[in-house]
Amino acid sequence: MRRPERQSSQRLQSQLTWRHWLLFGGIGLALVVSTVRLWQVQIVEHESYLEQAANTRDGAASVVAPRGTILDATGYPLAVSVDTWDVYLDSFLWRDRDQARTAAIALGAALGVDADAVFSLGTQRDSGDVPLLRHLPYEDGAALIEQGLWGVRLLPSSERVYPEGSLAGPLLGFVGLEDEGLWGVEADYDHVLSGHPGRVVDERDPLGRPIAFAPRLEQPPLPGGEVTLTIDRFIQGIAERRLDEALTDYQARSGSVVIMNPRTGAILAMASRPAVSLSPDELGRDDLDALVRNQPVTDLYEPGSVLKTLTTAAAIDLGLITPDTTYDDTGRVDVGEGRQILNWDFSANGITTMTEFLQKSLNTGAVWIAQRIGASDFYRYLHSFGIGEPTLVGLSGEAEGLVRTPEDDGWYPVDLATNSYGQGLAATPLQVLTAVNSFANGGVLMRPYVVSRIVTSDEVRTFQPVQVRQVVSPDTARTMMRMMHDVVEGVPFHRARVAGYEVAGKTGTTLVSIPTGYDIDSTIASFAGFIPYEAPAVSILVKIDQPAGDVNLGGQVAAPVFSKIAGDVMEYLAVAPTNPATVESR
Repeated sequence: MRRPERQSSQRLQSQLTWRHWLLFGGIGLALVVSTVRLWQVQIVEHESYLEQAANTRDGAASVVAPRGTILDATGYPLAVSVDTWDVYLDSFLWRDRDQARTAAIALGAALGVDADAVFSLGTQRDSGDVPLLRHLPYEDGAALIEQGLWGVRLLPSSERVYPEGSLAGPLLGFVGLEDEGLWGVEADYDHVLSGHPGRVVDERDPLGRPIAFAPRLEQPPLPGGEVTLTIDRFIQGIAERRLDEALTDYQARSGSVVIMNPRTGAILAMASRPAVSLSPDELGRDDLDALVRNQPVTDLYEPGSVLKTLTTAAAIDLGLITPDTTYDDTGRVDVGEGRQILNWDFSANGITTMTEFLQKSLNTGAVWIAQRIGASDFYRYLHSFGIGEPTLVGLSGEAEGLVRTPEDDGWYPVDLATNSYGQGLAATPLQVLTAVNSFANGGVLMRPYVVSRIVTSDEVRTFQPVQVRQVVSPDTARTMMRMMHDVVEGVPFHRARVAGYEVAGKTGTTLVSIPTGYDIDSTIASFAGFIPYEAPAVSILVKIDQPAGDVNLGGQVAAPVFSKIAGDVMEYLAVAPTNPATVESR
């Protein structure tokens, strides 16, 4: 009769054992979870929680890191950060309205602001810091700190200053409210120029007052790196001043100027108009995107007759022509498909040498040369000159260019003819001048560059000239320099001439492309050249877009601008005149 009791006892013991194991298992699982969580909090996320803990203290604040300086080639600062203060109101302390009113009146007097507005701003909520003013001058902030105003906090900050004003605005760039680069060098090298913020932590009582003898932690900010440009601010100023004059004189829509050292590829000036003013007031403009565009790098155009120099160089390098080779210019060339190419001035010049063809800028001569080169070699040389590919100058937004080849859909034999004199393809001003520079450098294409040195806390990087490739032979390059010299100095009253010096160069004029073809009433006038011819110190490309009126050709518009810029630069660089007897006052 006791067997049921023993069975019941066994069942109870089994149930208790199961419950014990469940309890022990739960405790064990809880211990494992707690251990994992502690490991995550104390080790994996230790720094994050320390920062959160610091932020809960009234005395925890981030200290802005000074942004690195941008220097020109002479070591003069083009962009620099100066120490300032950011002013905050402690709305928790300003619950004491009497103290708040007194502080607001003092702030109004010190900062020249309305005291009632300050009081209203600081009392609109019950806790937290309310920003009142950013970038208070350092001396003014120091004086304000001395007053010890109730519930007023000043944190170290910095403000970006451009000592040369808006000089090189599209190239240099600007810094936004969060201290990040918005465009130009400021944006492209933001990773170098931006520093690492510091922190200041001190213990405060519930009223926000520092606790005497409490520990104070200061982690100083790490300043940003320094960027030195190849830009010379004096040469940049010359380019911008002369460009402004040209746009006014010719009532042109826009324009660009690029000045380089042709032997190294260093960019000495890069100007474009219209351009943005380096001021916070400009950031809200509807046309800001257009004003910050660095046109020599971002904008494509049909180079026109400047490109005839590349066509001529390719034929000379292949041994197909010499400067004295002749062709019979009948004023037109049949290129198949019922298409004819005419000279820009509708002239027919008879027996014409290659030098004369360049001097007169005859379209028929360029087509005649290109037909002898053939499409395969022509586009091979064009590619070698860098037309249709980015220069890798190190600036964002650089356009690649547009060149159709026989391998592309939509290419026709007439493209070879029009491309030979710079139409039907597109390049940037920087690409064009880089290509032409090879003639002053023994036929070697140099990579253009605008940053010469970067200095950070970890390293110093210096950038040297980079040879991209040998485009044409040294003999071909010398021949092209002589021919370009004859284009300017061999033509009476050429407007690119500079008194006291000899110039080598080539004009360009092209119609403005529109969706339906070309606008016959609008031109792009350009000139690319070197000075002095014997030993070029600089190369210059001038591009003036859509000059108004009948004076709208490269020789009429861009060549005179080149002459003025080149003369000014020679004077600044103290390059001795090669023909002192011809020097005239400019």
